[in-house]
Amino acid sequence: MAEMRSRPGGPPLHRFPGGLELPDNKAMATTTAIRTAPLPRELVVPLAQHIGDAAKSIAKIGQRVLRGEVIAQPEDAISVPVHSPTSGIVTAIEDRLIPHPSGLTARCVVIEPDGKDDAVEPQPLRDWKNAAPVEIRDHIRAAGIVGLGGAAFPTWVKLDARAPIERLILNGAECEPYISCDDMLMRERANDIVSGALIMLHALQAERCQLAIEDNKPEAEAALRDALATVDDERLELITVPSVYPEGGERQLIQVLTGQEVPHDGLPLDIGVICHNVATAAAVHRAAIHGETLISRVVTVTGRGVTQPANVEARIGTSFHDLIEFCGGYAEDVARLIMGGPMMGFAVSSDDIPLIKATNCILAGSATEAVPARVTLPCIRCGECAQVCPATLLPQTLYAFTRARDFEKVQAYDVFDCIECGCCDLVCPSQIPLVSHFRFAKTEIRGKEMERSKADLARQRFEFRQSRLQREADAQEGKRRRKQETLEKLKSSDSKKNEIQAALERARKKKEKQ
Repeated sequence: MAEMRSRPGGPPLHRFPGGLELPDNKAMATTTAIRTAPLPRELVVPLAQHIGDAAKSIAKIGQRVLRGEVIAQPEDAISVPVHSPTSGIVTAIEDRLIPHPSGLTARCVVIEPDGKDDAVEPQPLRDWKNAAPVEIRDHIRAAGIVGLGGAAFPTWVKLDARAPIERLILNGAECEPYISCDDMLMRERANDIVSGALIMLHALQAERCQLAIEDNKPEAEAALRDALATVDDERLELITVPSVYPEGGERQLIQVLTGQEVPHDGLPLDIGVICHNVATAAAVHRAAIHGETLISRVVTVTGRGVTQPANVEARIGTSFHDLIEFCGGYAEDVARLIMGGPMMGFAVSSDDIPLIKATNCILAGSATEAVPARVTLPCIRCGECAQVCPATLLPQTLYAFTRARDFEKVQAYDVFDCIECGCCDLVCPSQIPLVSHFRFAKTEIRGKEMERSKADLARQRFEFRQSRLQREADAQEGKRRRKQETLEKLKSSDSKKNEIQAALERARKKKEKQ
């Protein structure tokens, strides 16, 4: 694998396959400091804001809750609690529209803020440097922290490494166009990120931490270098990487920094690496040092379809509509609303949906930015999609098998290694929506696996029932046989008794005759 360097004298870096150099379009939202959104009139807080099982509501309608109070408890290991973003009255616990490409509704706790923003007593982690790793993990879980890069995987789980971890990577690459919330966070709260990195290092008992940032963020790089200088810890290293999309993908960034590929069907910890987002590290700092739960996040509100693009810190549950109004409202030529970036985000049909922990960007695209309706042409097998694929897949082959609904071959060609970055879509001369086909294939495969699992479970239950019925029948037959044997023995015993009595009677009569 070819090597490259982050800067003259910097550490050797490596290349991942494929990728694209894209216009970043980030400047429109980075001209002002992070703005703080006001409390809205209503907060809609979904109970499922993380990968894994949804939390279970413990709030009651009519209850007054405080900022940071637990309103839903986790029911499974891969889950975290949900907290009230402010003080107010719980007005409903019901299904509401949530950010999802399918337009699904899900269970939410609806809170009417009272404007006081009263908070529960903060519970910082005292002396984290001497705390046991499990204590840090439990504290982070109780704070409801999940990955803020978009995946929303419970952070405490990724800090519970079952194998020795050599390297912690903090991902500040933020390669997708338009999104700049991590950039602004690194500029303005670099000290929080570095503090969170040290806490994570202690929780993982890792040897070192690399903070990776793309070379198109000089202000953020300078702020992080200043923050690192204040702690003077040789385990921490800042590395600038070239701006190539999708370098912010976990597997791609790991490959750039280490030269190693995460094994197929494996995890980064299989090669001694754990990767977290820089915003997640800042949240860990706030939880450990200040006792704050995850009730807000910085989100990029951008695009030419919004009047005043900016990065905004807002409470979880604030509607997209309120955030866009805070940024000056829609421009006249707004054409499309997307959660996330233009490459990996998804269009939403309404702005009456809440900000969740996974929302890193709200993109209001103008008519010139919106992708026009595409006329799909037949695949010409040019191979452009394979050249840009960062996962070294064969998109044209996957597409052909998906069209043929040959999902066994689709799976055999590693469709689940697709990170849905959209590079293949962008370069396809036939304008085929390849990623949409791969998402469809994944859904179909998962559906078939679920059906197979249900069928296997039904078969196992049937076989268990038949086995139980057979055991019960065998037990009844055994009981019947034993009873029959007992009766036979009793009959045999009575017969012998009668024979003895008859013999005695004959002997008596014989004696009387004598």
